[in-house]
This record gives sequence, C-alpha cells and structure tokens, in this order.
Amino acid sequence: MDGVVSVTQCPLAPGNVMSYRWRATQYGTTWYHSHIGLQTWEGVYGGVIINGPASSNYDEDKGVILLSDWDINTVDQLWTQAQTVGAPQLDNGLINGHNVFGGDNGSIQTGYRFNVSFVSGASYRLRVTNVACDTQFKFSIDHHTLTVISMDFVPIKPYRTTVINISIGQRYDVIVQADQESITNSFWLRAIPQLSCSTNSNAENIRGIINYGIGSATSLPNTTSYTITDTCEDEPASKLSPIISKDLSLTASDFYYNEDLPASVAQNENSVFRWYLNGTSMQVTWYQPTLMDFVDKGQGYYGGAVEPPDPTQPSRAVISVRKAETWVLVIIETTVQAPHPIHLHGHDFLVVAQGSGAWNVDTNTLNLDYAAGSLPKRDTALLPALGHLVLAFRTDNPGAWLMHCHIGWHIDQGFALQFVEREDEIRGMLNVYGNALGGWWEYGKAMKENCDIWNRYDPGGQILVNGAGI
Repeated sequence: MDGVVSVTQCPLAPGNVMSYRWRATQYGTTWYHSHIGLQTWEGVYGGVIINGPASSNYDEDKGVILLSDWDINTVDQLWTQAQTVGAPQLDNGLINGHNVFGGDNGSIQTGYRFNVSFVSGASYRLRVTNVACDTQFKFSIDHHTLTVISMDFVPIKPYRTTVINISIGQRYDVIVQADQESITNSFWLRAIPQLSCSTNSNAENIRGIINYGIGSATSLPNTTSYTITDTCEDEPASKLSPIISKDLSLTASDFYYNEDLPASVAQNENSVFRWYLNGTSMQVTWYQPTLMDFVDKGQGYYGGAVEPPDPTQPSRAVISVRKAETWVLVIIETTVQAPHPIHLHGHDFLVVAQGSGAWNVDTNTLNLDYAAGSLPKRDTALLPALGHLVLAFRTDNPGAWLMHCHIGWHIDQGFALQFVEREDEIRGMLNVYGNALGGWWEYGKAMKENCDIWNRYDPGGQILVNGAGI
C-alpha cells in the first residue's frame, strides 16, 4: 500500500486523516506527494530522508534539494490548455521553493534565492530531487565537482561529474567538496531546464547561491556555468553501477511475464488529449480502489483486467502477474517526439535497455549482466522520445502497483497502468472478515473505513473527475 488513489485507497475526504506506517527496508532519498489529479503540483509534496550508510564519506548532510517548475497560474488553471492544446510553457522554476521573478538588480524583481552556506575545506551531501510537473533539469554548481553516490534508493559506486541529468521523480545524492574559496566566496547553484524536453520562460535564471561563510550571500555570484548540451536523457548507464550486485544471470527465457507496451497519444471525441499505454488510457474510479475489490468481493484479475481493455475507451488498466518470485520484462516504446520519465511503485527495477528507435529483439541486445554489477537499478527511468525503455522487476512484493509517466500532464491524460501482483496472496492479506496477516489486516480495515467515509462524502461518485483522476 502506498497511498495511490483508486489503486490502494479511496481519497481522503475533507477533514479526514490517515496515518501511513511502513517498514523502511531501503535507505536514501525520496519524496512524498499527492496522487490525485494534479494536486502534487499545487504544492502537496516534500522530501523524505531514510538514514543509512553512504558509499563515500562527507562532513555534513545539507538535506533535500527539491527542483520544481512554477507558473503564475495554478496547474488547475492551466489544465484546459494542457488537455486541448498541449503542454503550456511554464514561467519559472524553484529550488526548495525559492527563486526570483524578474531580472537581477531590477526594481521589479520579486522573491529571493535559495541560499546554502559552505565552510571551506568541508564536504557536503546534497540530495537532489526533481519534483517538477513538466521539466527535466541539468543540475550543477559553478566551479565544483559533484561526486554521485546514489540514485533513487540505490547506493552506487561513486563517480565524479560536473553536471547531472535528472528526470522527474528521480533522486541523486551527491557530495560536494568546498574547495573553491580561492576563486570567490559565492557560486551559482543551477537547475537548468532542458528545452528539448519542455519549455520554460526563465530557463537561464533558476538558480540558488552557494555561499562560503555564515549566513546568506550579501552579493550575487558572478561565476559562469559549465558548458552543457540541451538534451533529454538519463545519466549514462555505464556510470550507474550499484554498490551491491546480486548473483544474478538472466536470459530471455527466465522472464515468466513479457509485456510489450506501446505508448501513443490521440485526441478523443471531445478533442481532449489522452495518452495510451498498451492501447489503454487509464481512467480511475475514486470510490472503488483496486485493492478494495479484494476486501469487498474477494475477486481477482485472472489473466488481465476485469474487462478486456478497449483501445478506444479509458479503463482501470490492470495487468495481472500472479506467479511469485519470477521476473517481469516490460518493454515500453514510443513513436512520439516526447520523452517520458517512467516510475514504478512498489519496486526497484533493472534498466536492461534504453535507447532510440523501436525495440527489435533481433537487433537489440538485452543487457542482463547484473552479476557484474553493471546494470542500473532504480525506480524511475527515462523513456526517450522516439525510443524504447526495457525494464525488469521481480515479483517479490504482493500488491497493486502503479506504473506511470511522471510528467503531470501525461499521467492526468491516462499514461499509466497497474500491476496486480500475486493476487492470491492479496486476498488473504486483506480479508478483514477472517484470518489475515497482522499489519495487512489493519490496513484492509483502515482502507475499508476510509472508503466508507469517502462514500458518505461523495455518495455514488457524483464528483466530476477531470482527467484520469490519478
């Protein structure tokens, strides 16, 4: 259970409260956010740190650095344009909620920069997280080198770089050595939108300030950025080697489930854009989450969705994976000139292929050499424009798990599906009327109580759901 409306729970009715408890089996950096419509990008998000060992030493943890985009209009006000015309050009970006609007040293400039203080000679951990609605960033600090020590929830063998590519939903933990005070005492920290991915009116001025000393900088830096090329891409896979490599050697025959999921976009009969994954555009029902089916009816999704997906109509977009401790191979490809950061709930996955063009099993080689530690393992990876992304995950976590594009406009237009994993076990776990496993029984009971409250607030699902609702 991870709080996704219509998958693992009903929405919270106004005035209602839900507490989430989970066992932290991974450590590192992540973020919490709403999962109902576009509510995340109205500001319902924040960073989460789970402490644990690091793959490189440092002196001080400076916490989460949240990179986001921003517009003078709310995302709900921009919704109609996004649905009927296309993604709007956003006005600005924020670093930990801060930035300026208007030119530097201008009389009409409002806002203020994010500031962080360094002491010369010390080293600092920054947990860089992209929480944007529609922006891929390149992150850098002028004149400083970044030592990357983890991605998403996975510690990796440290590597050094000056710029990192960070897609929406991704996290990179970096260590910065404060060793540049001989040049000046303040430096620009930059989050640069990649305009080949999406547009932004203030792409050159989304900046914070690194100040050598105590307190905020008293003057603006005059440092220059590293030379970059505007691109939509992840960090090179060759650099993203996990610290702990499993004794695993796979061949194509080891995958019990093989899902080939083409991604496309079209306008429906109302001239509204809908994204399709596997021929289906997801449309949720708030008052009947997927897991609630197991509580109310004890039913399952044998062989697929409750009803066969209709390519012309939205659906719950369910794929059933019933066998335990096996591998699922997910092939996503698109002929559309748009990249998509793909996020899977409930799992880390292996990135076994990622590149341009259609996936062709005869000419493309699956990278299955995880025993050598060369295969990236994470929970969010970029599907390139006009390209393919091949993922693999193990069915070791019973539940209903959403997989979706993390661009706000796209998930709101149905770019999502859900894996119902090991459903025979879910039914027993959530059986609130009989014997069930302790914590899961509590969850099943809490889920039912929350849905009862929601259904009293919105009897019969009368509230109009704009977009996919997820």
